[in-house]
Amino acid sequence: MATADSLSLFTGLGLSEHKARETLKNAALSAQLREAATQAQRTLGSAIDKATGTLLYGLASRLRDPRRLSFLVSYVADKKIHTEPQLSAALEYVRSHPLDPIDTADFERECGVGIVVTPEQIEEAVEVTINHHRAQLLEERYHFNMGLLMGEARAALKWADGKMIKHEVDMQVAKARLEETDGRPAKDVVENGEVAGQTLSLMEQLRGEALKFHKPGENYKTPGYVTTAHTMDLLKQHLDITGGQVRTRFPPEPNGILHIGHAKAINFNFGYAKANNGICFLRFDDTNPEKEEARFFTGICDMVAWLGYTPYKVTYASDYFDQLYAWAVELIHRGQAYVCHQRGEELKGHNPPPSPWRDRPVEESLLLFEAMRKGKFAEGEATLRMKLVMEDGKMDPVAYRVKYTPHHRTGDTWCIYPTYDYTHCLCDSIEHITHSLCTKEFQARRSSYFWLCNALDVYCPVQWEYGRLNLHYAVVSKRKILQLVANGAVRDWDDPRLFTLTALRRRGFPPEAINNFCARVGVTVAQTTMEPHLLEACVRDVLNDTAPRAMAVLEPLQVIITNFPAAKSLDIQVPNFPADETKGFHQVPFGFTVFIERTDFKEEPEPGYKRLARGQPVGLRHTGYVIELQRVIKGPGGCVESLEVTCRKADAGEKPKAFIHWVSQPLTCEVRLYERLFQHKNPEDPAEVPGGFLSDLNPASLHVVEAALVDCSVALAKPFDKFQFERLGYFSVDPDSHEGQLVFNRTVTLKEDPGKV
Repeated sequence: MATADSLSLFTGLGLSEHKARETLKNAALSAQLREAATQAQRTLGSAIDKATGTLLYGLASRLRDPRRLSFLVSYVADKKIHTEPQLSAALEYVRSHPLDPIDTADFERECGVGIVVTPEQIEEAVEVTINHHRAQLLEERYHFNMGLLMGEARAALKWADGKMIKHEVDMQVAKARLEETDGRPAKDVVENGEVAGQTLSLMEQLRGEALKFHKPGENYKTPGYVTTAHTMDLLKQHLDITGGQVRTRFPPEPNGILHIGHAKAINFNFGYAKANNGICFLRFDDTNPEKEEARFFTGICDMVAWLGYTPYKVTYASDYFDQLYAWAVELIHRGQAYVCHQRGEELKGHNPPPSPWRDRPVEESLLLFEAMRKGKFAEGEATLRMKLVMEDGKMDPVAYRVKYTPHHRTGDTWCIYPTYDYTHCLCDSIEHITHSLCTKEFQARRSSYFWLCNALDVYCPVQWEYGRLNLHYAVVSKRKILQLVANGAVRDWDDPRLFTLTALRRRGFPPEAINNFCARVGVTVAQTTMEPHLLEACVRDVLNDTAPRAMAVLEPLQVIITNFPAAKSLDIQVPNFPADETKGFHQVPFGFTVFIERTDFKEEPEPGYKRLARGQPVGLRHTGYVIELQRVIKGPGGCVESLEVTCRKADAGEKPKAFIHWVSQPLTCEVRLYERLFQHKNPEDPAEVPGGFLSDLNPASLHVVEAALVDCSVALAKPFDKFQFERLGYFSVDPDSHEGQLVFNRTVTLKEDPGKV
């Protein structure tokens, strides 16, 4: 077999091109893998799913007796051996039984053939294991040896898939830690202001609904799925192509930036595929060239990658324009579509009149559709409509319309473009999507989805709708964000006060926190509206363990230590993470002049005030010194300009009323402090904000501190680096930073502001 053919064969098994090329360098392995793949294709067809391909590679690379290759491949291809533990057991069995014939009954018993481990069994076994080690797990937390849990769970579930066990262990450990941190079981989420079930794992949230999902090839078991005389044959062809693989897709329109709601869709589509050893496509719905921009394509790809997901393949609706057009012609031939001349305004409203051209002859519609294709109609003069009534009563949705706008990929090749109602289900069919997951507003399109696939006798996936994710005190509509930008209320799509994903990244939200938030929200049929502070809590959970500490002062007050104990500055070692000094230290200077927060000083202490005041010394964090006020220096207007203090080593066991942060020989930086952009929970609700969302802007949503001071340990920080400024909050380096001038965005405060409602 030619090298190119072998390379294609190996990558078709799921090997990366690099690994495939490395395999080709090993003649014996290449020959055995080619033989294994070729034999498997006789059973599975040319398309072998990645999970099966991985097993075949493992078999070919580990089998020492080529006589047993055909025997073992037959078990893998027939899905009788479908997990790594089963394959290992099979290889061990044939190694220890070299003589013919093999006792198949004994072989199957030793390899767990026919044994199916359910998700419930995995959940129960992992729960038993975690409960056995719960005290040690909670005490040692992130130092706990997770391998111990995996080992015991695997021993209890010999034939279970290792990835499923690991996923369940991760989920239950995270849940146990949250319960211990909160001091109570994981709370329920707020759904429409009410309480609904919450967990830490998206797939855990999915469990209730996802158990109802059909298995690949069993689409017909889904309530409401429409079958025809061709359905079962089409499903058989579908399984031959996919090998029973779960396939999902994330299909954004490239006409704006992704927002927090899209993060839920990304987690759902990619997460469901990953949990089932499937694949997820990133498919751009690029059928409206008027609104599509190159930056949106790039931005969407960046955000999917930022959240930690890698598409199986990036595709475009425009990849299929030729096929979609051919199917449109076929639809006309079948009497299921016609060219219509009603104008757009005539089709608006609840009960638009039926088209007078609905029953025009097929031949006439074919000629007119070709004329549309050749640019013989102006925009709006003709459309292609499908003959059906949708669930919401809409009659004969448009399939094609005329647009004389060059397309970003096809240029001027086309002047007619398909609509969402026509395109989406057919692209899903082409890519053999098993679960077409979309938000509830597309439920009215489900009838057209099923109808169109069946009208053309092509494979029909299943559409399943879930509730959108919304946030209080926010707008995520692309149109409304454009208004905010145009009105100067925000700088651009990535302004940190917005809830676009680019804005959240710029503000410093870690992608893990957004994914955790989506997991806690879960997947429900009802629309979910969450409080922003629940997202911020997820951010704190991540940053507490990942953002090194530094000291910064936003409102500096100069403090001169009159009896500084050395002739020059001292070097102070400050732990990056005070709770875990194994994560290292950074060094900061400590000199006779330091700066503290102005709010950390009062001339005369008030009841309950615990910081620096006359007669009330305080400790300086990390130095081991206590300072005591001696003299207050004021300017002409009576404003305090500086303080003179004395210092002394803290006595053993001494506990000053407070330890305050400080900086010495600091860097000057800009700090941007963000609050909510809107004043009301529902800025788009006319009952709550009669003047419209633009009238609800919070004038204090951004406060810029132009001359804040930060310790020199952050001097080499790069954009998006994150820190906890001690006692102030979590901060991230903004891309506006340049050499000699760092700019920090406050990501979140250290604790939720109890004053927020």
